[in-house]
Amino acid sequence: MTNPPTEDTRLAGTTHTFHNQGGVQRLDKFLVEQLDGFSRARLQALIKDGQVLVDGKPAGKSGQQLEGGEQVQVRVPPAAPSQLVPENIPLDVVFENEDVLIVNKPAGMVVHPAAGHNTSTLIHAALAHAPQIEGVGGELRPGLVHRLDKDTSGLIVLAKNDAAQHALQAQFQQRVAQKTYIALVDGRPTTPTGRIEAAIGRDPRERKRMAVVRSSSSRGREAVSEYRTVEEFEEHSLLEVDIHTGRTHQIRVHLAFIGCPVAGDTVYGRRKPSLPLKRQFLHAARLGLTLPGESEMRTFTAPLPADLQHALNNLRGRG
Repeated sequence: MTNPPTEDTRLAGTTHTFHNQGGVQRLDKFLVEQLDGFSRARLQALIKDGQVLVDGKPAGKSGQQLEGGEQVQVRVPPAAPSQLVPENIPLDVVFENEDVLIVNKPAGMVVHPAAGHNTSTLIHAALAHAPQIEGVGGELRPGLVHRLDKDTSGLIVLAKNDAAQHALQAQFQQRVAQKTYIALVDGRPTTPTGRIEAAIGRDPRERKRMAVVRSSSSRGREAVSEYRTVEEFEEHSLLEVDIHTGRTHQIRVHLAFIGCPVAGDTVYGRRKPSLPLKRQFLHAARLGLTLPGESEMRTFTAPLPADLQHALNNLRGRG
């Protein structure tokens, strides 16, 4: 049996053979234990593509039961060349080492290519800054660990290799990563601190929006946010918000749900902003992670960008 690799980028174009000595178990679970650095989703894709053989025959499905004693062969195809063209867009790098790149993303920058946004994304800029990201975890979103909305500024982490991506994604999935946002909202919450547990799914009336839905609904996914009031104004409140799940538009939907939409958010809040803002007042200010190869969590911070700080100063000046 081959020794478990530490990064699947090193395995492109290779074949590896393992023997199941552990008895009855799922095929994909067995392979996750053998191939360190591969996510289960990545391995399931290899199984689906016919790249995994069990006793010489293509595996039928990811959940195929192994009984014990089987020989399992995994063929890792050569990495496909990326169609993304690196772009020399300046990045505000907060931290960088051989495994990760942590960036303070500006508002207005889309994180990854999508319909209508095929250039000038964070991924295009990251490829120019750190070319080794190419091919990590997928062609269209190489290195991506989590996301931020286009008009939300702040901290975002990218992985430079597959092992790092797998380790970081696990922290987000297991809710170990700490994510704190600063939000200025219209109105005041009924309590200065609170916890919002409300499932989020597609708005059935407007598919481009998200909405709070019944947790029993097949459309909804569990979402948990906690907030604390930092500063109060006559018609606004400055909050710190910790999110324990990563649903699309989670903070914006949750704060609107409790009657305190994010100031400047014309999608979930007031159509006419209460303050002269060109985007929602939402900033990813702190990020706590245990970096690959380390045992202690580190905390990274990003100050409020100039546009939000200016709006806050003006609000304080009114008082």
